[in-house]
Amino acid sequence: PLFQAMESEISAAFDSGEPEDILSRAFKLTVTREDICTLQPLGWLNDRIMNFYMGLLVERSKKEGYPAVYAFNTFFYSKLSSASHKGVKKWTKGVDIFEHDVILVPIHLRIHWTLLVVDLREKTIKYFDSLGQKGDHICKTVLQYLEEESKEKRNIELTASEWTLHSMGTEEIPQQNNGSDCGVFVCKFADFISRDKPIIFTPEHMPYFRRKMVWEIIHQQLL
Repeated sequence: PLFQAMESEISAAFDSGEPEDILSRAFKLTVTREDICTLQPLGWLNDRIMNFYMGLLVERSKKEGYPAVYAFNTFFYSKLSSASHKGVKKWTKGVDIFEHDVILVPIHLRIHWTLLVVDLREKTIKYFDSLGQKGDHICKTVLQYLEEESKEKRNIELTASEWTLHSMGTEEIPQQNNGSDCGVFVCKFADFISRDKPIIFTPEHMPYFRRKMVWEIIHQQLL
């Protein structure tokens, strides 16, 4: 019965009411029915859905037993790549990102979502792309950002040679089999990584993940 109740709630989120109805509000974001509808099959996830889900991951990471997670929003990387550290240094006002274990950077590449993950415990920067493209230059840009952020905020020089940068290969992570699931892949990569779990899902899980995310966003709670 619980599952049926959830299913009917998810269907109602897609089907009843007006596009501008607000279905969830948290993390200084409002999510409308129109936003939620991007989670329908083959929908292309928008910034609001991506940022809200990252907010849920950060919230969960405050619980006992989870790595401490910091997530940048989806506009961070494009601003960093166009304006370098000085363009984004105010984004971390009052926050020491180096006090966290994992930093998530969702990246919007015109018509594709990818994810960059900084693991401060391991000193690794990994790039996750469900279309298998390499992001070595993106890893380097973020390492440079970390060097400048560390120098400016903590007066500590990072040693770049101690860091490992790696674009995940197609044999290491699951790959999408259509043109629209990249955002869901990014959210689920981030979900598994922020629990220190191996990434074991497949493209076949995507329809289920989409529906689950609708419920999680509406209830502001990860299942």
